[in-house]
Amino acid sequence: MSEAYEDIRYAVNEAIATITLDRPERLNAWTNAMQRSLKRAVSAAAQDDAVRVIIVTGAGRGFCAGADMGLLQGVSAAAPSTREPARASEDAPHASASERATGYPGRFGYMLSCPKPIIAAINGPCAGIGFAFALFCDLRFASDKALFTTSFAQRGLIAEHGMSWMLPRLVGPAGALDLLLSARRVSGEEAERLGLVNATFKHETFLSEVTAYAERLAQVVSPRSLAVIKAQVWQALSQDLGAALDLADQEMAKSFESADFKEGIAHFVERRAPRFTGR
Repeated sequence: MSEAYEDIRYAVNEAIATITLDRPERLNAWTNAMQRSLKRAVSAAAQDDAVRVIIVTGAGRGFCAGADMGLLQGVSAAAPSTREPARASEDAPHASASERATGYPGRFGYMLSCPKPIIAAINGPCAGIGFAFALFCDLRFASDKALFTTSFAQRGLIAEHGMSWMLPRLVGPAGALDLLLSARRVSGEEAERLGLVNATFKHETFLSEVTAYAERLAQVVSPRSLAVIKAQVWQALSQDLGAALDLADQEMAKSFESADFKEGIAHFVERRAPRFTGR
C-alpha cells in the first residue's frame, strides 16, 4: 500500500497500522506531500476494521525535524495570500460544540476525530510542526535519543498549528511558555518529567516497547470502548462537568447494549482471552 503515499510509508500488521515519516536524509522534515499523505493514511486506518491502533514514527534517526527549510524559504518569499493556513480550508474558523462532535478544526483536528488511538513513537529529533503533530496524537512515547524543541521563536514565528491550545493542557501554562519562548532543546527523559510524553524507553528497545503497548490495546481491550473513551476525553476539554456526565450516562447505556460488553463479561467469567468485535 505504501506506493499510494508520498513521503511516508504505511503498513498494517496484527491490527496495528504503522505510519512511518519517510524522508530520513532530511530527518523527515515536513512537506505538503507528507501532510496530505498522513491525513489519508490516518483516514485509511480509521476506516479499516482490521486496524485497532495506529503508530506514527520516523524513518532513520529522526521523528520530524520540523518544516523543510526550502518550504519555509518559499513561504517567506511568497505573498501572504499564497501561504497555506494552519486551519484546513474545510474547517470552520471557530468550531462550535456541535461541530466538534463530528470533527475538530485545524490542520491536525482529524487526529482527534479518528476513532482509533494514535501513538507517536518519537525516535529522534522532534521540532516545529513535527512537535505540533505529535501533540495531537493520543499518546506519546520517546526514545532516550529523542530531542524536542518548539523552534518557532527561533525562526521569528509564533505558536502555530494549535500548539498554544494543546501544549498547556499537557505541561501547564508555565511549562508551555518555557518551551515556546525559549525554544530550548528537551531530552526524552525531561519530556517524560514534564508530562509531554507518557514514557521514555532505551533506544535499543524503543520500538519493541511501543509495539508491545500497542499490541495490548489491540488485543485485550474493546475497540468500541477505545473509540468512545477517546471521544469523551477530547470532548471534555470543551465541556463543563454536567455535560461530561450527561455524555457518560448516554454512552454507558449504549455500552450495556453492545456485543463488546457481553464479550467483556464472558471472557472474564470463562477465564479466556477476549474476542472483541468492536460492536
